[in-house]
Amino acid sequence: MVQRTSNPEVMSMDLSPKMPAKAYGGEGGSYFDWSPADLPMLGAASIGAAKLHLAAGGLSLPSYSDSAKVAYVLQGAGACGLVLPEAAKEKVIPVKAGDALALPFGAVTWWFNAQDSSTELVVLFLGDTSKGHTPGKFTNFQLTGATGIFTGFSTEFVARAWDLDQESAAKIVSTQPGSGIVKVAAGHKMPVPRAEDREGMVLNCFEAPLDVDIPGGGRVVVLNTANLPLVKEVGLGADLVRIDGHSMCSPGFSCDSAYQVTYIVRGSGRVQVVGIDGTRVLETRAEGGCLFIVPRFFVVSKIADDTGMEWFSIITTPNPIFSHLAGKTSVWKAISPAVLESAFNTTPEMEKMFRSKRLDSEIFFAPS
Repeated sequence: MVQRTSNPEVMSMDLSPKMPAKAYGGEGGSYFDWSPADLPMLGAASIGAAKLHLAAGGLSLPSYSDSAKVAYVLQGAGACGLVLPEAAKEKVIPVKAGDALALPFGAVTWWFNAQDSSTELVVLFLGDTSKGHTPGKFTNFQLTGATGIFTGFSTEFVARAWDLDQESAAKIVSTQPGSGIVKVAAGHKMPVPRAEDREGMVLNCFEAPLDVDIPGGGRVVVLNTANLPLVKEVGLGADLVRIDGHSMCSPGFSCDSAYQVTYIVRGSGRVQVVGIDGTRVLETRAEGGCLFIVPRFFVVSKIADDTGMEWFSIITTPNPIFSHLAGKTSVWKAISPAVLESAFNTTPEMEKMFRSKRLDSEIFFAPS
């Protein structure tokens, strides 16, 4: 059972956006993650967040995690090797910017950026750590490498398990690379990605039908069980939101007790979050590369700078439901006029003026 954080604790937490720190890496690339020590809401929400950067020829060694995740390709193109639990064959999935993959418990993955690539392959990981070893942080188990499974077992166990002689077992254990990321030797042939392996495993957020498209305002693609079935196993929903310069995202909240974890992909803008008792708990400027978390039922709104703003979020339920407080779908539009007059302590004329606004706008408001 997940331990809930009390309201006073959440209200006093630092919700400001944070950048990740480098965890490990080498010539082939680096792995960065966000720590609950720096971003306390990660621990409170039991959410993990990390980024993988692979240089040309970089290989992230095969591993599995203690957490279900959503992976989102932020930049570049490459391959993802994936072995699902009880699968007899690996999938070698070609990946590119805008791809989202759902990675359930027990999935073994490796990531590779081609030798001739001119761009880093950058992948964002967001997931649920409630069943993991450390709330708010992924624990990854390397199958190979200096910290991998092979180095933990004795030579005797390795020899018996994989039917090797003692000399071969000792050699394979002693030659493990020192990092979870390596650079593949020039000329070494890696598996060729197969386009058919993308089916049912990947949704490209740049190519998928838009769930919301407001000219001059913004666009949304939502990942859910309908367009990416593995989302159900992961237990997370996600979306990619792009708003134009100076556009506003309507104040809204998740009405199904979900946390919203937001990574700013590019651009920048202002963010306000309002919590219990009408207290503004966050007012800041968010920039590309930072991450922040909106607590359950708190209301969030964003206004983009002149370059616009793009963000990728996970929501801790596979089919999230949001309630917006402005626009034609606003809850205010559904409440009786007489109730609004009393609730706002205002005149019928003012209530009519308030209700008459944003009749044609949905959740994004272009600058006037």
